[in-house]
Amino acid sequence: MSAPHSFRPTFRRRYAAGLLYLAAGPALAQTAGVTQMQSVQVLGTAEEEIKESLGVSVITAEDIAKRPPATDLSEIIRREPGVNLTGNSASGNRGNSRQVDIRGMGPENTLILVDGKPVSSRNPVRYGWNGDRDTRGDTNWVPAEEVERIEVIRGPAAARYGSGAMGGVVNIITKRPTDRLSGSVTYYTSQPEDGDEGESHRANFRLSGPLSETLSFRLYGGYSKTRPDAQDINAHNVSEDQTGIAGREGFVNRDINALLSWALDSRQSLELDAGYSRQGNRYAGDTMLNNGGGNPAFIDSLYGQETYVMYRNTLGLTHRGRWDWGDSRVSVGYEGTRNSRLNEGLAGGPEGAPAEGEGWYTARLKNWRASGEVNVPLTLGLDQVLTVGAEYLRESLNDPGSMRPTFWDPPPGAIGGFDRSQTRQRANSYALFIEDNIEAGPRATVTPGLRMDHHDKFGTHWSPSLNASYQLTGRLTLKGGIARAYKTPNLYQSNPNYLLYSRGFGCNQAETNANGCFLQGNADLSPETSVNKEIGLAYDTGGWRASAAYFRNDYRNKIVASNETAYRLDNGQRVLQWVNTGKAVIEGVEGNVFLPLTPALDWNTNFTYMIESKDKRTGEPLSVIPEFTVNSTLDWRVNDAWALQASLTWYGKQESPSYTARRNVEIPDDNRRDISPYALVGLSTRYTANRHLAFTVGVNNLFDKKLYRAGVADYAGAASYNEPGRAYFASATLSF
Repeated sequence: MSAPHSFRPTFRRRYAAGLLYLAAGPALAQTAGVTQMQSVQVLGTAEEEIKESLGVSVITAEDIAKRPPATDLSEIIRREPGVNLTGNSASGNRGNSRQVDIRGMGPENTLILVDGKPVSSRNPVRYGWNGDRDTRGDTNWVPAEEVERIEVIRGPAAARYGSGAMGGVVNIITKRPTDRLSGSVTYYTSQPEDGDEGESHRANFRLSGPLSETLSFRLYGGYSKTRPDAQDINAHNVSEDQTGIAGREGFVNRDINALLSWALDSRQSLELDAGYSRQGNRYAGDTMLNNGGGNPAFIDSLYGQETYVMYRNTLGLTHRGRWDWGDSRVSVGYEGTRNSRLNEGLAGGPEGAPAEGEGWYTARLKNWRASGEVNVPLTLGLDQVLTVGAEYLRESLNDPGSMRPTFWDPPPGAIGGFDRSQTRQRANSYALFIEDNIEAGPRATVTPGLRMDHHDKFGTHWSPSLNASYQLTGRLTLKGGIARAYKTPNLYQSNPNYLLYSRGFGCNQAETNANGCFLQGNADLSPETSVNKEIGLAYDTGGWRASAAYFRNDYRNKIVASNETAYRLDNGQRVLQWVNTGKAVIEGVEGNVFLPLTPALDWNTNFTYMIESKDKRTGEPLSVIPEFTVNSTLDWRVNDAWALQASLTWYGKQESPSYTARRNVEIPDDNRRDISPYALVGLSTRYTANRHLAFTVGVNNLFDKKLYRAGVADYAGAASYNEPGRAYFASATLSF
């Protein structure tokens, strides 16, 4: 065995090149709309190698500048392979709260990172009976103009990130401090052609530069505002059973973030970052069942007001080192989220609707994280880079609103383990992982990995992985991977003090109803698991390139609200629990083709085709996504100052669910509304007047293809969200 200091100089140089690759990745393969990370002939870390998988794509700052989003980065991310926007469940509840859904695994299985750190602000939002949350997710905390790049990581490549990444990972990487004083101010507006749809405005600033020879800073802030859709925007599209079908909510967001970077010496750096965000909604009238929550007049009176506010505070410290033997990274951080909202109903028709006369409450989630890793180049018969790391997480959730006493509470002691006085839930977990990026030959690279996660309530879980690539020819490479991923039960599902109630309509209709049924959290749940597989080919001529991959996820132990009675109380009321159910399977094909038609004109197209996506027990989809999705972009660089872009997104048929597991009934044929294939076309142009001033103008949904929400799945099938119509946008950036 060779000691670290005896590595061959050529290997050390190649490892250094690999580290440079991580920093310079966005510049390696810029394309229109979608950037696929290309192979480079260096041996870097396991993380770098995994990010060259077929299931990884990158959105650069240049891509975002060509078609900036109105308020949420999900508007950009949705155009990546394997990505769609869906509600939190297939029920259609909260249908307009659409979040990133990767490969049909659902938003709860997509892990959002900012600069490599998990974001968990959706976790203190109450989890409904059908798996619903009244949240937009976590892709809206960073203003678009502050993004350096976004890495979208799908399939086996995502498993290394731990709990919550079974579907995939979205890593939002912010811009670094600059080496000279610089700044910018951006204003953006989006104006729908239809006056019933809410317009958006956004203003951001950035200031960055050195404070001394060793200390630099970055400061950014933003303000954005979106008006809610009109109250009656969906009025003509509803059934008689669904009378209060709300459109999209409005929002007012405020963000500020600061970063200090200190070069301790030529090999070490220390970074301190802190951020504060406030996101308040502008209520559009949405309730869980779209029936006015049992109090339509009160719901109507709230239109346009704030019914909840999310506050997010972050603080982090990171040390990075470059040593003779390799490199290291150690970080500690805090993330606090306050979810303040009008108290919501916890039973029957009013479930999830603002409750009159019950005031506001605040749910508080506090997360403390520590992580570190070292990357060490070795020569043990084969050149390789070994990664060893550890992570620690402490979570604390206090939600007095969702645990508050109600008039329908059972007598004390009637339900085992239930105590309304206990509103706080805590969890501690840690992980150890090891990965090795091995040059197995002149054409082959193999990257095995093993992650061990230990949770103080759910025990120890092992997640092995193996990714590999083999260069068949100078242009054709075979790539594949397999990994086991997992997700712990959330802090509502596993809390026996979290109790929901239905008076009978929302219970299993095949059982005798006697005074309704309760749904109780279950401390004996097991984590969900998934075995993710991917294999495909990448072809690169140095000019045009193409790739295609087959993926399959075998999903086990999905946590659902059981419709089978665990036991009955003395008065006949049924008690149900969250349980682990059977198996599910997701499989499909993804691909990408990039064609440089001329030196100034690029054509980039990606596609996703879903072969299967269903719960094997019920046959129902995990989330309602299109049968296929095609994203195509033409990017024309007219000259150094002027660029044009045309984009097309074509969605295949979206089939209605046919079964309601909660009530154990089939959805009537008349209520099964499928969404037919439709396309969205966009045009934009960007003009850089000089190094200080740039403009972008464009139109989204050029042909004004609108979809109107018709309710939840029980009454409206897949027609559970609004697709906004034609809108014109413009932005201007002033830099110095």
